Amino acid sequence: MDPLHAYLLLALAAFAAGVLNAIAGGGSFLTFPALVFTGVPPIVANATSALAVSPGYLGGTLGFRRELRDLPPARLRRETLLASIGGVVGALLLLVTPASVFAGIVPWLLLFATVLFAAGPLIANRVGARQGAKARWRDPGLFAVSIYGGYFNGGLGILLMALYTLAGESRINTMNALKNLNSLVLSWLSVAAFVVAGAIAWKQGVLMMVAATLGGFVGAHGARRLPAAWIRAVVIATGAIMSVVFFARG
Repeated sequence: MDPLHAYLLLALAAFAAGVLNAIAGGGSFLTFPALVFTGVPPIVANATSALAVSPGYLGGTLGFRRELRDLPPARLRRETLLASIGGVVGALLLLVTPASVFAGIVPWLLLFATVLFAAGPLIANRVGARQGAKARWRDPGLFAVSIYGGYFNGGLGILLMALYTLAGESRINTMNALKNLNSLVLSWLSVAAFVVAGAIAWKQGVLMMVAATLGGFVGAHGARRLPAAWIRAVVIATGAIMSVVFFARG
């Protein structure tokens, strides 16, 4: 693929990812495969994909400022610390993973994230019925999910929402606020680790970051017009197709 068409593909993928993330999530199903298809090595593609979608978390966090202000400051400090450490640990695990091993893991990660996204409503309903679950599981669970998010971002939001529901949180806006805040923290710190390690393809990453941000603005408006079920179906179909393609490539 010549450079012009490669950059056009990356910009379109990132724009579509921004739209998807603003409406239903799943943007990594587009940005990561697009980078790999244009010749970026898998580990660098994963790191660059994390950079591309990271600005979207800031908008989500700012949108839930009121809910965050209502939470105890000590809890916010504790959770952001856990998310920070977990995100860096996950990023470091990615960086020490041999490229050949990560290439073999990628199809399974994509499949896992797709199944997780598809099962999101069922997970929420099942764990929602267990409101008596102890909040003591929240902190170790957050740390584990943050490691996953630093290593591979796909399905992170679903995992965080399920974790907070399981821990007994019933306020959907509060869950969304914490999900966005902790995603922001772990994503930006994991990206910082990738930057220090020189694992970012900067030309592609900056282009995709701008395109994804623009897509996020468009998606925020489109979210009010399109049925959520349609968008979820598109995300699931995309994830399934990408999983099959990566299994075939392996």
